[in-house]
Amino acid sequence: MNTIGANSMSAEYTTNISMSDLDLQSSDERQISRIAESAYYKAEARGFLPGYELDDWLAAEAEEQ
Repeated sequence: MNTIGANSMSAEYTTNISMSDLDLQSSDERQISRIAESAYYKAEARGFLPGYELDDWLAAEAEEQ
């Protein structure tokens, strides 16, 4: 029997996440990071003029593909 007290916790966890799921998540995170960095540099080249954030992101995303 598991009990949870103020100073101690005991719990049993199960998961259905496989290593390939973790690799995919990590790959997705790296891709998003590359897109964000590219979009940042596009904004920087324009002097960070507002109103072009989505354009920068979409252009960076297209380059990533």
